[in-house]
Amino acid sequence: MLVSVLSLKGSPGATTFAVALAARWPAPARAVVVEADASGGDLAVRFSLTSTPGLVSLAAAARRGGNADLVWQHTQQLPGGLPVIAAPPDADQARAALSALAQPASGLDLLREATRQAGVVAVVDCGRVDPGSPVLPIVRTSDAIIVLSRAHADDLAHLPRRLPSVARWSPSPVLLLTGPGYSTAEVARELGVAPLGRVPDDPRGAAALCGRAAAPRWLPGRSALGRFAEKVAAELAARRRPPSPEPEPRRLDAPFPVPHAIPGVPPAAVSPNGVRSAPSPGGQTS
Repeated sequence: MLVSVLSLKGSPGATTFAVALAARWPAPARAVVVEADASGGDLAVRFSLTSTPGLVSLAAAARRGGNADLVWQHTQQLPGGLPVIAAPPDADQARAALSALAQPASGLDLLREATRQAGVVAVVDCGRVDPGSPVLPIVRTSDAIIVLSRAHADDLAHLPRRLPSVARWSPSPVLLLTGPGYSTAEVARELGVAPLGRVPDDPRGAAALCGRAAAPRWLPGRSALGRFAEKVAAELAARRRPPSPEPEPRRLDAPFPVPHAIPGVPPAAVSPNGVRSAPSPGGQTS
């Protein structure tokens, strides 16, 4: 399974959540984090990893061909044993490596071949994804996409026109909110999209997942962030299982429909682009 974690605006913690998701993926899956942020990677600096092996060496090796096992030859391990393919901190180097890795006849096929092996899950930290980003070919071939967004009005305002594109990239997109702001219910009402949940505000857990000295022990399962990531991972893993012969009720977190008529919301309150103005704390629209 190939899972892309990304944002459409800002930097709401895609790298930290990608690490948490892979660390808490249900056993017996074999999970690996692929850092594919076109603005440059953070994991090598956070965890004092060497410059190679990593994304650059994998992209170079992919040009020469190989099999799915090649992916594992370019990993390093975080505390606790989680394998990662770290991107260079330099944005130019990261973009060059991603451009090579995303070629259909080489790196992209190799990555897909690895994730088609039984029990293998690649969680790709895509960072902020803009139109024309070199990571888009990887995103478009993902089995599931997690979109992280802060819940303030200025962040949410960018979602309506881009969510339909995300829905075309993957059959299983998921929206997660981060930080303070509008509630999940308010966001669902305004966007017509039900977020799967809100990433908990967990500085201690985030510190452990960022390799900070203040949190020396690798205990993601004991943190609120780790437990939330485990629930999201279990949800995505369940979506990939063969369908049950018994019909299942329709989920409220179905993938990114963007309707112009939202149940319980007066049609007149919906703008031409399908989204109502977010309410102010006092109850007035803004």
